[in-house]
Amino acid sequence: MSELGSFEKSSLPIWQQILNKHMLICVFTGFSSGLPFYLLYQLIPAWLRTEGISLAEIGLFALMGLPYSWKFFWAPLLDRYFFNGLGRRRSWLLPTQVGLLVSICILGFLSPQTHLQIIMGMTFVIALLSATQDIALDAYRRELLDESELGLGSSVHVQAWRISGLIPGALALILSDHLPWHWVFIITGTFMSFGILLTLCIRDVDMKVPPPVSLLDAVVDPFKDIIGRNGMSMTLKILAFMLLYKLGDSMATALSMPFYLDLGFTKTQIGVVAKNAALWPSIVGGLLGGLLMLKIGINRALWLFGVVQLVTIAGFAVLAEVGNNLWVLGVVIGLEYLGVGLGTAAFTAFIARATNPVFAATQFALLTAFAILPRTLASALTGFLVEWIGWTEFFLLCMVLALPGMLMLFWVAPWHGQDDRR
Repeated sequence: MSELGSFEKSSLPIWQQILNKHMLICVFTGFSSGLPFYLLYQLIPAWLRTEGISLAEIGLFALMGLPYSWKFFWAPLLDRYFFNGLGRRRSWLLPTQVGLLVSICILGFLSPQTHLQIIMGMTFVIALLSATQDIALDAYRRELLDESELGLGSSVHVQAWRISGLIPGALALILSDHLPWHWVFIITGTFMSFGILLTLCIRDVDMKVPPPVSLLDAVVDPFKDIIGRNGMSMTLKILAFMLLYKLGDSMATALSMPFYLDLGFTKTQIGVVAKNAALWPSIVGGLLGGLLMLKIGINRALWLFGVVQLVTIAGFAVLAEVGNNLWVLGVVIGLEYLGVGLGTAAFTAFIARATNPVFAATQFALLTAFAILPRTLASALTGFLVEWIGWTEFFLLCMVLALPGMLMLFWVAPWHGQDDRR
């Protein structure tokens, strides 16, 4: 995108920057990306817990999410190979989205008591398809958005990603008190139709740059580019920041559903409170966060939203002490969707800014994989940690683990540093 085009878009009235086709597409990309993720990290743990599976075993299910961390290994394939009839990104989006719809529907016909290993295999397949879909969606969004749109577009994408969690995290839980589990998973899976609809309606972005001529180029060139633009020292600092910034809140939310259930809340109570306490904070917070990034830039947003993340984690510790109180649960869930969502929006915008649209799939996959790796590995230990030290102490530990990522901001996104503001 040219500097002139980016300046022209950033000078438009705020309402025109929000209400345009690019932002609408970001709503669909966020929803399509978030639904299978929340199914893996909210609905499946709640399903397993109600079926009598231990916290330690549920925590180990986080390892089934390793494809999210490994996705940079096959991301070059998405840059190099595609079907001309569908285009570079849609060639991968359509089959993965159809695969997700079918896989999610099948999952509900399995019994955790007798098919636990098969369920683990199915969750791995869902994670693999979801991670591949994310590679294509992230690349498409990076190619679509101007530099001046990255902050707002990332915020819209992330808040839609968070709102999609209301399907497996609220609607599905309420339905599970009234319907058999196989119907719950079928209904949840059909919401992937929104992703399929997006893929059928969009067109690939014309980058005017040919794809890599070989798979070797698709692997090597993105790494050469990111090191060439940042230098080796800064590249290593960026990767360290990717590992640390979301570690605390990712661990804190990894077992949120079993945590609520252990406090004595029913699935219907969690679903109803989540529906009401999460929706509006997500929408309002997403818009305000995106607009704030337009005004103050991505760097300062990372600082401010990082502090909000810390407050969110503290809310879980308070709930652990208060116990079964619906009002406190509502506040905690509202803070989670607002605070964690805002932090993720700024973080995603930072990742997008660090990538080159020409190598969007591989670079975006690499950086997001580094961000997801600690969550996957650490979340696998969360069940053991909770059983060892208790819920309150666990959340306090998560707050401590969030601090190193904040300290990395001094190097990678200083408060007075140059960023994308215009």
